[in-house]
Amino acid sequence: MLVMPGRRTSTMELLAVEAAGRGMPVLAAEEVSAASGPAYWYGGPVAGARLAGQLGWALLEPADEWLAELPEEFTGREVRAATVLDAWALQRPTFVKPPRDKSFTAGIYPDGSRLAAGLDPATPVLLSEIVTFAAEYRLFLLDGQIVTGSRYAVFGRLDPRPLDGREPITAEIAEFVDRLVTTAEPALPSAVVVDVGQLLDAYRPDHRWAVVEANMAWFSHAYAADPTRVLDVVMRAAGPRDRVGPADLPFVRH
Repeated sequence: MLVMPGRRTSTMELLAVEAAGRGMPVLAAEEVSAASGPAYWYGGPVAGARLAGQLGWALLEPADEWLAELPEEFTGREVRAATVLDAWALQRPTFVKPPRDKSFTAGIYPDGSRLAAGLDPATPVLLSEIVTFAAEYRLFLLDGQIVTGSRYAVFGRLDPRPLDGREPITAEIAEFVDRLVTTAEPALPSAVVVDVGQLLDAYRPDHRWAVVEANMAWFSHAYAADPTRVLDVVMRAAGPRDRVGPADLPFVRH
């Protein structure tokens, strides 16, 4: 069965239709008391973690420091892992975001005083040099391969569009992601979402590809990606714990 919050987003509705078409019961988290078979999750991290023990699923997610530990060849900018306490001390404009959970709003902060004062000082954050992405793409990966994707923004404005395999840009993205997953460390879980973008560079006449971030597949908007393939990735990323392979064990959310 596929479990998700009772209050559904557009992505949840698409995945519910796809799951039902496969003969899977689709239940609201509030309705579930026990699992009568393999259970899968799509929804937020708090509810997902709360139900994991009860329903027997494991939630795969990239490490908090994954982006910060990538070579600059793949980030195109300086990114470092830190804490909210470090962010409060910032004295220059910086892009600040939580690595995974949406504990506060990601964005450009003129200085650390603009970050909410009520946050836990130990909360992990990513601090990034400010750059401009001309276009950003969401990619759903299984075993290091792109199975579906979608453009989701142009110059920071929401603008979803399916990733058409016939377009030259698709081949560029595939080549970049192939280099990322085969040569870059640290590794990613076998089912994950990676956002990439065309990074504008004032010193180059063309664009360059760079990683925007990595996300949990079970908590990522599909935008215009194929919901059939999105569900395939979600089911690997948030499925039965006893089906998690050895390579994915370090990525299980605790």
